[in-house]
Amino acid sequence: MSDDLIRPRLLVVDDDPAILPVVERIARQLGFDVRYHSSGREALDRLAEVRPDVAMVDLQMPELNGIEVLKAVRTADPECQVILMTGLPSVDTAIDAVKAGALDYISKPFDFERLRELLIGVRDGITQRQTLLQADADVATRFEFQHMVGRSPVMQDLFSVIRRMAPHGRTILITGETGTGKELVARALHASGARRTKRFHTLNCSAVVETLFESELFGHVRGSFTGAVDSKVGLFEHAHQGTLFLDEIGELPLSLQPKLLRAIEHGEVQRVGSLETRSVDVRVIAATNRDLRAQVLSGAFRSDLFYRLSIVEIHLPPLRDRREDIPYLTAAFVRELAARLDRPIVGVSPAGERLLQKADWPGNIRELHNVIERAFILAEGRILSERDLQTALKVPATSASPTAPAPLPASPAAPAVRGDDSPDLLTRAERDQIERVLREVGGNKAAAAKRLGLSRRSLYRWLDRLNVRA
Repeated sequence: MSDDLIRPRLLVVDDDPAILPVVERIARQLGFDVRYHSSGREALDRLAEVRPDVAMVDLQMPELNGIEVLKAVRTADPECQVILMTGLPSVDTAIDAVKAGALDYISKPFDFERLRELLIGVRDGITQRQTLLQADADVATRFEFQHMVGRSPVMQDLFSVIRRMAPHGRTILITGETGTGKELVARALHASGARRTKRFHTLNCSAVVETLFESELFGHVRGSFTGAVDSKVGLFEHAHQGTLFLDEIGELPLSLQPKLLRAIEHGEVQRVGSLETRSVDVRVIAATNRDLRAQVLSGAFRSDLFYRLSIVEIHLPPLRDRREDIPYLTAAFVRELAARLDRPIVGVSPAGERLLQKADWPGNIRELHNVIERAFILAEGRILSERDLQTALKVPATSASPTAPAPLPASPAAPAVRGDDSPDLLTRAERDQIERVLREVGGNKAAAAKRLGLSRRSLYRWLDRLNVRA
């Protein structure tokens, strides 16, 4: 097995300790990391900690039999393969095992060759999956340009446009739906051009109070208005010889648009309260998810400013129009999040990939990243399962920011937080939600986890992440 691949983990569950040396010797020779539990209850209690890729479970055990353990394992992790062991093989045994979701069953005493064949088949399947995941990650790296990933023709064309326009365009307009990566394109244009060593400043026009817009862009002198206790340099002056990125340009107040146009066309700004003009050399990149042409027709946006900004226009496609990029974007996000969150997750299961491919993604790449991060928080194994992703997809993309904790899955007693994308408010609501449920169940974490629709391991991670003491 390649040193780059993770050793597959085998869990052996049997009340006969003599079985372990037999299975362990063969499994270790084939590259498995072997763990052992002597009862079904013990195995299930430690399942989240062990996180096996495959389990060999004895059919006849006290307290919990093999079929019950099999069902519980498959429920907890649908990606885990289960092989039943039995000393009383029959056709009914085989049928029951397959119905319950077993990969296969093997008779005792073991036919060692058959045992080897079963384990080799499982190992090769796991290895092949890891190899494919690594290949996706390698392709994602190969098709990455300035922190953007795209193998699709439309994205390769976009990268080509950025390379061509970066050295030349003085004003550029980037259009596209929310979450398509407009700021990434703006940063790529800056990093690929002659101004790359100078400042890159961002102003989100939808986040500035209208009365402060002029001061933000052009600065002000002391005493020019109430609260102006000191003079201030505006973003145009601060970005001199660099790049100013005006996000959500469609939100720019109509009264300020002539002054922005003058600054762009003549390279001159005038601080609020000052008669002095100052020369600036700034590249202006604007972005919007609105139809500025329609705003021009309605009178909400000046036509002369629009035509000046859109001398070069770059349109970003929505994720639904470049679905072939989803596996590579996912691989890149998994690699980033595994490193940032220190989780041993290596990729997404085939069923999970199919789910991601079919999703609508109204929030585009930002929503995909948020879903993968939420799944990371909920996941128990080394592969993001379809269930992990289904749970993560239940929450609208607007309910989480890329760095916010994942909203809890909905339940009758604890409805999921919705409707506000403020990370602080979201975290506070989640903490209140968990604390309320803990109070209702008298501090019983197992009961709270069940009420919230989480595993106990996931609940403990929530408690730690939200700093809840219970």
